[in-house]
Formats: sequence, structure tokens, C-alpha cells
Amino acid sequence: MSAAARPSLAARAPLLVVLCGCLIAMVTFGPRASSGLFLLPMTSTYGWGRDTFGLAIAIQNLVWGLGTPFAGAIADRFGVMRVLWVGALFYAVGLILMAYSSTPLLLHLSAGALVGFGLSGSSFNIVLAAFGKMLPERWRPLAFGAGTAAGSFGQFLFPPLAAGLNASVGWHETLIVFGFVMLLVIPFSLALANSPAASKTANLPQQSIAAALGEAFGHRSYVLLILGFFTCGFQLAFVTTHLPAYLIDRGLSISVGGWTLAVIGLANMVGSLASGWLSSRMPRRYLLAGIYFARGLAIMAFVLLPASPVTSIGFGVVMGLLWLSTVPPTSGLVMLMFGTRYLAMLYGFAFFSHQVGGFLGVWLGGVLYEALGSYDLVWWLSVALSFASAVINLPIVERPVERGLKPA
Repeated sequence: MSAAARPSLAARAPLLVVLCGCLIAMVTFGPRASSGLFLLPMTSTYGWGRDTFGLAIAIQNLVWGLGTPFAGAIADRFGVMRVLWVGALFYAVGLILMAYSSTPLLLHLSAGALVGFGLSGSSFNIVLAAFGKMLPERWRPLAFGAGTAAGSFGQFLFPPLAAGLNASVGWHETLIVFGFVMLLVIPFSLALANSPAASKTANLPQQSIAAALGEAFGHRSYVLLILGFFTCGFQLAFVTTHLPAYLIDRGLSISVGGWTLAVIGLANMVGSLASGWLSSRMPRRYLLAGIYFARGLAIMAFVLLPASPVTSIGFGVVMGLLWLSTVPPTSGLVMLMFGTRYLAMLYGFAFFSHQVGGFLGVWLGGVLYEALGSYDLVWWLSVALSFASAVINLPIVERPVERGLKPA
């Protein structure tokens, strides 16, 4: 039997592929979701403003977004396993170097550039693209939701762990431990070692990268989709980085911030799985519009209500249900429009828009706090963006592009 005819691991054991992909998503999302718990310890130790730390995480988000389309294009061409290995190594080195970053420049290099490049090659974006390429069609919607939910479990697991380790052994040692944890991606990625030559698109007329990009950016619905995704990044990055400090400013403890981030991750497991399930049962544009609208209402309520552990944890539950629930319908729409041939790259460009939003959310959070002494303006900007994105997603047309080859 030839290599091309031999059943792939995804065909023989799809559950194993999903499990290993989910473990990668969990491990890589956890430390990134814990970044806000290092803001006050590092700024207090070195006498920095919050804008210095915020700029490092903003750079991380931007580099993550810039690197993802390129990592996706390499994964589309050569398979995901090598990309995951390189990404995990960058991520590990970045976290360990962050522990020794005593100057803003080193912090921007480590927590910013190196971790950002690491995330671009090892995060759930690459995992979801692998699921789209490798798994049978009937497995894809649920796998997209499971992969996103696994990242959420990382957000549930790592912030309380980071808070506990910060208190017991110190923030330096916590970052080093997290760096070595990233190396677990390497063995998990073996299950995602697909051969591009065995792709279902191999026997179809081939489209060049330039043609695929021209087609995508000339497609109105794709442009609307990625514009709406900007808001998701703005909100997630701002909340992840600045929420613990915001709660401390309002008289709550750092443990409340850690548990709020953890609850967001736990609730998002439910939200992501539900979103993946709904993505195959209702128009995705309506699902996305509803998610963004509900986020706007949740943030309004959180800002207007008195600060307490109850309102904070309640915000975490509601926001968690909506947190990464945008990802399954967004990735599903990209796959529906353009097929799986360049799924990693085209979703990567959508994710770049997400990360530009993330850059601005984190950076503006720090800059406006230092200028105004409050995060209020950023919260209300986040509300306005929510309602704008709800409207932007409504005109999206949910059908494959018309071309000579059918999407896989």
C-alpha cells in the first residue's frame, strides 16, 4: 500500500488527534492568559509604569498576529509539526528570559517579541488549522470548539497556579517553570504530523499563495469578518493584562483577579463548545453578532456595578461564556468561504486583525491609565467596539467563493 493510500492517523484515530491538539492549546494559552498577574510584581520590582509592561504585552499580541499568517503558510506547505516545535522553543526561551528582564528593552524582547513569535507557531490557531485539514468533515465543528475550549481550560488552570507560585516561590521562578512547561508541546505535536502531500486538496487544481490572498482580500464577507474580529482581540488582551490591576485599584485582592481570570477560562470551555455546536446549526454571522452584542452589555454592567468579589466573579462567568466563542464560527466561515488548502494562512490574517486589536487594547490600557489614573475610558471604548462589531458581522454572506475549484 502506498503512503498516499495508507489511512492517516486522523482517519484511524481522530480522537487522539483532537486530544493532543487540545493539550497543546491548553499548555500554550495558559501562561499568556496569566500575564496580568506579573504586571504589579514586575513594575514594583523595577519601578516601571504600567505602560511599560503594557507595551511589552502589546508587542507580544502584535508579533503573535504578524507571525501567525507566516506560520500558517509554512504549516500549509510543510505540515504543522515543525511549526509547533519551533514555536514552542521560542515561547519557552521568551518566558525564561522574561524572568531575567531587568530593563524595558529586555522585557519587550522577551515577553514581547519572543513569546509573540512562540505563540504564532504553537497556539490554538495552528491547532485549529490542523484540525480543519486533518479531520473528517463531521469532526470539524466539534473539534474547533474543543480546541478553543482547551485553551480556555489553560486559562482556568494557569492564573491561580501563577498567583500561588508568585506567592510561594516568587514571580521569577514562576516564569521559569512556565517556560519548561512549554516544551510539552513537542511530544504532543507528534500526533499532528500530517503530510501536505496527503491532503485532500492534492488532486485539485492548485492555487498560489498570491492568488489565495488576492481572492480573500477581494471578498467583502472576509473583510467584514476580520474587521469584526479586531474587537475580540481588543477586549481579550485588555482584560487579560489589566483586569487584576483594575480590581486591586478598586479595593479587591490579587487573588480575586486570579480567580476571575480562571473563571473566564472555565466558563469559556462551555461557551466554546456551545459555539462550536451552534456553528453547524445556525447562521454563523448571527452567532457572531449575538456574541459581540452580549459582550457589550456584560462590560457595561461590570463597569457600572459596585466592585466586589461577587460582581467580579459574575463578570468572569458571563464574559467567559463569550470569551473565545467567536473563534469556532470565525474559523468555520474562513473554511466555508475558501476551503482548507490555505486555511492556516487565511485564518492567520483574520487573527492578525484580532491581534492588532489586542495590541491597542493592552497598550491603550497602560497609556490611558498613566495619563488619566483610570481604566474607565478603555472600558467604554470596548463597549462601543462590541456594538460596532455586532453590526459589522450581519451582512456576511455564508457560502463558498465561486472559482474553478471547489473548497475542500
